[in-house]
Amino acid sequence: MRWFFLLLVALNVLFYTYQVALPPQRPAAVLSETRSAGSSGIKLLSEAAPQIRKREIETSDTCLFLGGFDEAAIALDVEQRLLSLDIESSVQPIDMEAGVDYWVYLPPLVSRQASLRQLRELQSRNIDSYVITVGDLANGISLGIFSRRDSAESVVARLRGLDYAASIRELPRAHRRHWVKIAASSRRLLSEAILADLVRDFAELESRQMPCSSIATSE
Repeated sequence: MRWFFLLLVALNVLFYTYQVALPPQRPAAVLSETRSAGSSGIKLLSEAAPQIRKREIETSDTCLFLGGFDEAAIALDVEQRLLSLDIESSVQPIDMEAGVDYWVYLPPLVSRQASLRQLRELQSRNIDSYVITVGDLANGISLGIFSRRDSAESVVARLRGLDYAASIRELPRAHRRHWVKIAASSRRLLSEAILADLVRDFAELESRQMPCSSIATSE
């Protein structure tokens, strides 16, 4: 009985020593929760960069313009006002679509002589016309440019009754206006108060977001 008791004591001592010698461990469930919680709030810079670049692209292709004035002198006045406030800006003429004109013409003939004969025939019938000398319609006959399509169509119908097959070509009509382009680096300086003062002093002033490359054709 004594030996059995001593054996139990020795086994307890050995078990205690084994437990002390083992390294501390965390439960798997706790480790799993820690990993999931940590990963949800962390994003690598390389992952966020594409989104930042996308926002930059979306805003870099448009600029703020103030205008548009029929007279360049007014746009220059606005530019000088802005420059005096350290707001970098520049005047840019922009051709903006202002409608469509309708060109009535007879197709080109084989030679200039043939065109001149046709011109004399038309003028003998009191039809205003002239020979087109340049472009893809050279040696054709121009019969007028009209701001309304129905007016052009009535001329075509009249000529059809005289055995002339006239055609209509649409000509986009542009109107040049002058705008003041605000430099991207100075845009933050253009406050609501400054803009309100400009609107008060320049009644025609508008503000528009337009492509930065909205530049008119050369003078």
